[in-house]
Amino acid sequence: MEKQWEGTTFGNGFMHRGLIKMLQAVDVRFFYVLAYIFVVPPCLLRPGFKHACHFYRNRLGYSRWKSFFMAIKNHCLFAQVVLDKFAMYGGKHFNIELDGYDNYLKLANQPDGFVLLSSHIGNYEIAGYSLVAENKPINALVYNGEKEEVMNNRQKLFVGANIHMIAMKSDMSHLFEINRALSDGETVSIPADRIWGSRKYIAQTFLGSEAHFPLGPFQVVAIREIEALTVHVMKKSYNTYKIYVTPLHYDKNSSRTNRLNELSKNYVKELERIIRLYPAQWYNYFDFWAQ
Repeated sequence: MEKQWEGTTFGNGFMHRGLIKMLQAVDVRFFYVLAYIFVVPPCLLRPGFKHACHFYRNRLGYSRWKSFFMAIKNHCLFAQVVLDKFAMYGGKHFNIELDGYDNYLKLANQPDGFVLLSSHIGNYEIAGYSLVAENKPINALVYNGEKEEVMNNRQKLFVGANIHMIAMKSDMSHLFEINRALSDGETVSIPADRIWGSRKYIAQTFLGSEAHFPLGPFQVVAIREIEALTVHVMKKSYNTYKIYVTPLHYDKNSSRTNRLNELSKNYVKELERIIRLYPAQWYNYFDFWAQ
């Protein structure tokens, strides 16, 4: 599948700094309204809106009109989570509800390294400012092409949360940093729903049809026979997010092939559960099921 998403935040450094300054002085909800008026409408003319409509129609089984309005709601919520990120860069704090946080603390207090598997739904970046373990650093795999201003702001906030960013590179050299972190008993956070870099994938039935997921994140876990959690951060209201932390169980004594299949299958099962709870927060504006 060819890369069909931008992968970067819109705008340049000057625009991002200006937005952060304004968000420090003005309620973020004012900017939500501006986004609905000036940003969302042009997005409805882009191919991503058509893909969103197809997602609700073909994958969740909604009617044509419900799919259309859900796709609009989806774009409005995406504008909100982007603005929320910049509001955080400016010092805003959101209310956080935790579901399964004890699963994270249990592993964070053990000497062995483990993996957090995320998805492009909700607002995962907020997890980086909430799941904090002083004795076990988190190494977050991030897209290397993101805007410099965004990366700088992330770094400022991540420092206080004991988080180190690992840039995802096309030559796969980031794998050495992942190996080092896990060998040192640290935590590694990896997105597990988009193929990038390596073309290797594992196929699973996802929302009624076969889809390809990157093999790498599941190999990292299965080869080392370590623990893994899924983490999804979903927006509940303008000022509240809920973090779902769920263990990914698998038989460590089975063959490597079976471990990979069981891990990826359970990951997809949890992803489906969260999507059905928060259908408007699926932020993938391309044909996810294209082969």
